[in-house]
Amino acid sequence: MVFIRQRITIVNIRKPAERNVNQELQWLGSSLGLFNLRDKDKSTFRVFIELLKSAKKHETLTSDELAARLDLSRGTIIHHINKLIEHGLVIHEGNRYILRVDNLKNLIEELEKDLRRACDDLKDVAKEIDERLGL
Repeated sequence: MVFIRQRITIVNIRKPAERNVNQELQWLGSSLGLFNLRDKDKSTFRVFIELLKSAKKHETLTSDELAARLDLSRGTIIHHINKLIEHGLVIHEGNRYILRVDNLKNLIEELEKDLRRACDDLKDVAKEIDERLGL
């Protein structure tokens, strides 16, 4: 049996009052549990935005390319990339990375499908346990 681990996090945060792309992107990432207070220089956000830009061009990036573009160490990039992969937002192709889909709406739709599959699995197991326990 193969177990695929994906962390799906949804944080219910009030949407920004004013229409501002940067604030809305920050809200989106925070709502997905990507950005936290420990990330003082917003590295995860910066990596995410750089991957979003590359997805628009249908290009993949290596960790070295991301590090050079963002003036961050390769180790920092790998740490944040792994977080984005764990959340199901980024895929790894060879030694290159790209967002799972080419736009944010589709990305959220894919996460919604993942969440539904996870909930369906939980329901199935819960039903089996209930039956075994006579509930």
